[in-house]
Amino acid sequence: MDVNEIKSQFPIFSKKINGKPLVYLDSSNSSQKPLSVINRLNDFYRNEFSNIGRSIHSLAVNATNKFEETRTSVKNFINAKFNEEIIFTKNATEAINLIATTFGQQNIKEGDEIIISELEHHSNYVPWHFLREIKKAVIKFAPINEDGDIIIEKLKELITPKTKIIAITHLSNVTGTIVPIKEIVEIAHKKKIPVLVDGCQSVPHIKVDVTDLDCDFYAFSGHKVYGPTGVGILYAKKKWLEKLPPFIGGGAMISEVKKDNIIYAPLPEKYEAGTMPTAEVITFNESIKFMKSIGIDSLIEHEKEITNYALEKLKKINSVKIIGNPKNKAGVIAFTIKGIHPHDIATILDEDGVAIRAGHHCCQIFHEKMNLTATARASIGVYNTKDDIDILCKAIENCRKIFDLK
Repeated sequence: MDVNEIKSQFPIFSKKINGKPLVYLDSSNSSQKPLSVINRLNDFYRNEFSNIGRSIHSLAVNATNKFEETRTSVKNFINAKFNEEIIFTKNATEAINLIATTFGQQNIKEGDEIIISELEHHSNYVPWHFLREIKKAVIKFAPINEDGDIIIEKLKELITPKTKIIAITHLSNVTGTIVPIKEIVEIAHKKKIPVLVDGCQSVPHIKVDVTDLDCDFYAFSGHKVYGPTGVGILYAKKKWLEKLPPFIGGGAMISEVKKDNIIYAPLPEKYEAGTMPTAEVITFNESIKFMKSIGIDSLIEHEKEITNYALEKLKKINSVKIIGNPKNKAGVIAFTIKGIHPHDIATILDEDGVAIRAGHHCCQIFHEKMNLTATARASIGVYNTKDDIDILCKAIENCRKIFDLK
């Protein structure tokens, strides 16, 4: 694939940061947007805007149809079986909260157990903590080893007759660990335990087939898949959505309202209350088209090449320590430089036009496990090149000089 041609589709890369070309290595936080996505959002607001699912005038009908086209595209993109299994939310965090709340309301009682892992983003921990507080449930953490891999045998040992759900990430936003979800689902389903997967980091960077994985729930965000903010996607097996209660009450999610009774709308409207992020959902279809135009296999191959190149170069720099060494790794590289706080690293790199993230990356459990307070993180996107990595490494060397490291 022609990376330079792809990069030219992103207007942001014509911008200078402190007088230098932008090197964007923060895609795990949020990806940049191609012009096709930007133009689609603008075009909808300029020429097509209407709310959906209510009025019957031409604009409303068109918007509703385009909204549902995105649902079909998402279904096909992750290989779900039914359109009704795709629920739009405002982000992945809301999608996970939707399941934690509705599943918890119906299935969790005092003493019941929820298994997550030490790799989890706060978005896949805090909603379960709410259940721990409200329902007096128990949260168990599947441990990771020093490489950042989940110890599967230890996870198996955590399962008891009181285990009600396993909620786990597909790809770590700190180590880049690709978690063996299919294996975990098989283990869980033998015990009739459903599995929720946090797919925020995985969908933009690896092939995701929810039918093959056989997971019960899968959540991700549009803004990490080269799409707009304000769009989250929840995949849930139809059998679960039919039996779980609604999440938010209001307009659009009802079929009939009387003083003494309410009948809820069928799927998927049952879970899409109020005015939806119509423009953003419709625009997200353009993001999927962009991904498909590249091809997921080509994208994976390219990002693997850039990641391996980055690891090779970074390991040669004195005082740089790569955090984690998982068996299967995607393009997320957390690192430290001895004697320099990650926030200082990020600040100095920014002077050279290099955008990375520093902090605990909403993964304090992981950092505590690794005896770290913070790390610097470079994350790869489809638009990154080996030249970007060379500039990163040169900026790190400059950082070391400023701190007078040998």
